Amino acid sequence: MELRHLRYFVALAERLSFTRAAAQVHVTQSTLSHQIKKLEDELGRPLFERVGRRVIMTEAGELLLPSVTRALNEIDSGVRLFRGPGHQLEGHLRIGATHTFNINLVPICVAAFLSRNPSVKITVCEYPAAEIENGLRREELDVGIGYRPLEAEDLWFEPLYEEEMVLVVAHDHPMASRKRIRMFELHQQSLVLLTTDFATRTMLDDWFLSVGATPLIVAEMNAIAPMLGLVQRMEVGAVVSQQAVPEGAGLVSVAIESPTPIRIPGIVWRRENQERAIVKSFGAVVRGAVLKRHRTKPGKAARQKSADR
Repeated sequence: MELRHLRYFVALAERLSFTRAAAQVHVTQSTLSHQIKKLEDELGRPLFERVGRRVIMTEAGELLLPSVTRALNEIDSGVRLFRGPGHQLEGHLRIGATHTFNINLVPICVAAFLSRNPSVKITVCEYPAAEIENGLRREELDVGIGYRPLEAEDLWFEPLYEEEMVLVVAHDHPMASRKRIRMFELHQQSLVLLTTDFATRTMLDDWFLSVGATPLIVAEMNAIAPMLGLVQRMEVGAVVSQQAVPEGAGLVSVAIESPTPIRIPGIVWRRENQERAIVKSFGAVVRGAVLKRHRTKPGKAARQKSADR
């Protein structure tokens, strides 16, 4: 079955005249009749009947027409994206991102996207992951960059890579000289952690429990920046994503092992919103940026599930 056969079918279904349909698709009447017969033979069902000089659709033709029309419209819509100067998209794209990704990844992706589509208006808002999910459900956001939703029946999550969390300390901290530290060594160590309404905190608590470690939690905060600010001023550590640690801040990242705490960043969308051209195009930019940065395939299978607040 070829695409032109479907176009001939739709033309004849609309015109119900071989003469007018042939003129519409720029072929001879005999060619149109022959191609329609080929399509019917392939489907094993007649799509049209001749009644005197009239052409009528069969029940099979009536059933097939809506699906074929939708498919051709989708194809034509996609092809139109690449016609005209610069193949530029237009519209408004609303992005929600967690703090970690707003530091570097989102600016990189927005800059790359706007360089190709300067007519698009972009709004970026920084939210906890749970607020991103709610914003998508309320149709206040078009796409989110965060972590796997806890409840994703109405959302689609596309994992991008695995992200290791690290222990962050100041340069003069006793553990600053370590390259690696085992999770149980954080027992009775002074830490500042996210508040308990973050799923990341719940996961950290589970990891500590699994190795019998009970850290001394000197403070709980609901944002990464003040946590790192406290690390700079006190002999405490924080367990955060490596990407959340700004360069030149006088902080040292120490890898954690046995176990290594891992989260899975990704793109979150409403299922019915995935096919919008502007959303799909931005998703492709994010994948490209991640691929370039991490030198691994986007959507790499995760070793364990994770989510943020």
